Amino acid sequence: MEPREERLRTPRAAGLAGTVFALLLAAAIVLVRIAIPAGDAETATVAPGQRWQVRTALEILPFAGIFFLWFMGALRARVGDAEDRFIATVFMGSGLVYVATMFAAGAAAGSVLSQPSGFGRHFAYTLMTTYALRMAAVFVFTTSTIGHRLRVLPRSLAVFGYLAGLVLLVAGSSLPWSELVFPFWALVVSLHILRAGPHAPASG
Repeated sequence: MEPREERLRTPRAAGLAGTVFALLLAAAIVLVRIAIPAGDAETATVAPGQRWQVRTALEILPFAGIFFLWFMGALRARVGDAEDRFIATVFMGSGLVYVATMFAAGAAAGSVLSQPSGFGRHFAYTLMTTYALRMAAVFVFTTSTIGHRLRVLPRSLAVFGYLAGLVLLVAGSSLPWSELVFPFWALVVSLHILRAGPHAPASG
C-alpha cells in the first residue's frame, strides 16, 4: 500500500516544485534585467542604487535550483521505469548541468558585485546566456519527448516544449528576456500536472 501512496503523491510534488521553481527563477531574472539594461548585460555596470536587486536575485537563485532538483526528481518518479534509458540519461544530465551552470553564473555575478571586473561580468553573462540556456533547451526537449511518448503530456504541450526549447537553443543569447521562456515553460507544465491529478503514466 505504501508504494501506491508514494506514487500518487508524486504528480502533486512535481507540480508544486515546478511552480515554485518557475516563480523564483522568473523573479530572479526580472530583478537582474531591471538592474542591468537589456542587450547590455555583458558590459554594463550596476548602479549603486540597483545593487540590492542583483543581490536579491542571487539570494533567490539557490532556492530556485533546489526546487528545480525536486521538480526533476518528481518528474522522473512520475514516468517510472517506462522511460527510455538514453533519453532519461540526457534528461538527468542536462538538468544537473543546468543547475551547476546556473549556480556558477550566480557565484560569478556575486563576485562582480563585491569586486567589479570586466572579465567577471563577461564570465557570468556567458555562463547564463550561452551555457545554462542551452542546457535548459536540452532539458525541455527531453522532458517533452518523454512526456509525449508516455502520454504524460498532451501533444499540444509537447509541441509547445519543442518550440520553447528551440528558442532557448537558437536565440537565447541574442534575444533579450528570452531567459523567461524556461521558467514560463516549467510553470505551464507544472500547472498541467497539478490539474491532471495523480494517474499512472501509460507504458507505451
